[in-house]
Amino acid sequence: KRLSDVWDEDQAEALAEPGGDPNYARATANDRFTIPDGAHWSDVRKVPRDVGRALQTALRAIEAANPGKLDGIFGDAPWTNKERLPDVTLKNLLEHFSGQVLSLANVPEDELGNGYEFLIKKFADDSGHTAQEFYTNRTVVHLMVQMLDPQPGERIYDPTCGTGGMLISALTEVKRKGGEHRTLKLFGQERNHMTASIARMNLVLHGVEDSEIVRGDTLAAPGFAENDRLRTFDLAVANPPYSIKQWNREAWQTDPWGRNFLGTPPQGRADYAFFQHILKSLDPRTGRCAILFPHGVLFRKEESELRQKLVEADLVECVLGLGPNLFYNSPMEACVVVCRTRKPARRKGKVLLIDAVNEVARERAVSFLRPEHQARIEGAYAAFADDEGFAKVATREDIAAQGFSLSIPLYVRRPTNNGDDREQRTLAEAWADWETRGRAFWQEMDALVEVLDSLVEQE
Repeated sequence: KRLSDVWDEDQAEALAEPGGDPNYARATANDRFTIPDGAHWSDVRKVPRDVGRALQTALRAIEAANPGKLDGIFGDAPWTNKERLPDVTLKNLLEHFSGQVLSLANVPEDELGNGYEFLIKKFADDSGHTAQEFYTNRTVVHLMVQMLDPQPGERIYDPTCGTGGMLISALTEVKRKGGEHRTLKLFGQERNHMTASIARMNLVLHGVEDSEIVRGDTLAAPGFAENDRLRTFDLAVANPPYSIKQWNREAWQTDPWGRNFLGTPPQGRADYAFFQHILKSLDPRTGRCAILFPHGVLFRKEESELRQKLVEADLVECVLGLGPNLFYNSPMEACVVVCRTRKPARRKGKVLLIDAVNEVARERAVSFLRPEHQARIEGAYAAFADDEGFAKVATREDIAAQGFSLSIPLYVRRPTNNGDDREQRTLAEAWADWETRGRAFWQEMDALVEVLDSLVEQE
């Protein structure tokens, strides 16, 4: 419906020009994308029976007429299954949408794109334990993008892009700052066929003109390569699947793309495989990334050698600890790791650790970051300085002294009253002190439980 209405709008504008010619108007409408004969919304609306087949035929014709732009964008919905989608249901649906004009003038790209994002979120809310595959908490995504500060003309990449929300957020951030967003180049890879189609549709509805979403397993078959090397990007933002166990570890040991430069992760934890893929995909001069991970990547013993090489390579710029319940169906705390291939001089050899566990709001069983939470975190990242109880700049020597653990409570300690009047502390102060001292322990216990779970599954 959107494609047909925009096509009609372009054609009408061309016809309205002095001496408007129908052939010229049609050609002008086809400049943006082509609607073949018989595939227009009005054509499908006229069909009296076998509506699902007519709709499917029209969608496939549009995809075939727009290779590179719209091929595969409509997915594989069962339009011809009359038990699930009888003619009367589809006719009612067509008539309902026919009452709306979805032209650019009537519904700008941002409005329609935001509506689509709303529907994706509704789908996530209703889809149980698979929600995170489709939807990452948008307030966290916005924060990650703000920290990376995308610029017009940059190449932005998400290797596990889901429905494309992180890419859209980067686009929105450039718009918010008044930059020329149409010069951005957006790239994503997604393993799930249906989800990849949703991502492509999401980008189209947001008016993105220069983008590429490929389907496939990023670890087994990276979709972006040239001259036998991985393509590189200015910016990468990602929420990889947590600690997946079904991946080809043996192939990684001799990875043809050189993505094992830190080493080979354990079979039950592919987090550092995704991590190394992202780092290898960054431009050596301008590259920077923000990755959402479980806290375990910061301190798990089985990944200690990988983490040591990572710190020694001076790629990590910031480690941000987030509060609980920011993810669907999971109370776990997560972290954001920010890396940069070429750090500013004053940040070289240093890592900023931020403890933002209390920077979270909760309403109606949903947790999120308020603008003031995002502003405080972003301000600490920009300042790159110690902030007692909230942020700490650690040198490589500091981190080496902690066995190359990046566990945030080891570095950021909340202020407590440890003087002679210790007995004068309030109960709240004592509780805060106990919580601070216990967080590192309980985070490591969570990681141990994960390891035990994986052993049970292997048996």
